Amino acid sequence: MKRVFIGFDSAWADNPKAPGAICALVLEGDEPATFLPPRLAGFSAAAEFVADAAHDADYVLIGIDQPLIVPNADGMRPCERVASSIIGKLGGGVQPARRGGGGARFFGDSAPIWRFLEAASVRLNPNEARVETIGRFAIEVFPALALPSLQPAIFSRGRAAKYNPALRSKFDLADWRLVCNGMAGVATLAGLSPLADWLWEASALESPRKADQDKLDAAICLLIAFGWSYGSPGDPAVIGCGQFGYIAALVSPEMNHALGQAAAARSIPYNVTWSGEHSLPAADAS
Repeated sequence: MKRVFIGFDSAWADNPKAPGAICALVLEGDEPATFLPPRLAGFSAAAEFVADAAHDADYVLIGIDQPLIVPNADGMRPCERVASSIIGKLGGGVQPARRGGGGARFFGDSAPIWRFLEAASVRLNPNEARVETIGRFAIEVFPALALPSLQPAIFSRGRAAKYNPALRSKFDLADWRLVCNGMAGVATLAGLSPLADWLWEASALESPRKADQDKLDAAICLLIAFGWSYGSPGDPAVIGCGQFGYIAALVSPEMNHALGQAAAARSIPYNVTWSGEHSLPAADAS
């Protein structure tokens, strides 16, 4: 059986000057995992990458750092309100997803994410993605929400990691190494030596660039996708639902408790299984 896990930090827009990044793990039979290292990619290049990496695969799971179910014209999705309540306490923020106003280019009917998902022929139900052994799936993930669980020091110190080199006034090289080393440890525990080696090398960068962070986020998305199917140091959690949008996360017991409380206080589904499939907007070919 061939199983393919893909991490895609999409950057939301299709800007050639600011592409996202994508990487993959290919597992086939008893052979060692093949790691396709992160590379910069816009949506078209990412679709080609998926087609090549997932060729003849029995199971495909893409972890995408971008909202995948966005029915609201304005405001913030319910799952984002839960996420922001936790990330805000760590000094971070959540960019709301909406179909109207400034969000139209990211989530309107002609947004590139819908063409990408259509080309990948994926289902968007995270519950099915976790239990099925055959099929093609995509889940919405959020590295900033996963990091406090996968690297518990971030949660215990009460401050989000400042590892975005584009924000030079806030960037902290120690945090860059904290994230890289923490994720390398997760990859090592999962038996993914090639991915761990790449993360150790990333940790050693003296002056990482924004492109390096995009690649790192793609690797984090990949680890979440792999953990979603195979298990990880964190338990799986689904914030939200298939109707109004969701975020799939791997959570530590502490994060699970905090997210569960935040969801309950806002009457937002948390770890609720649903059936059925959300329909994508008709992809605009223009």
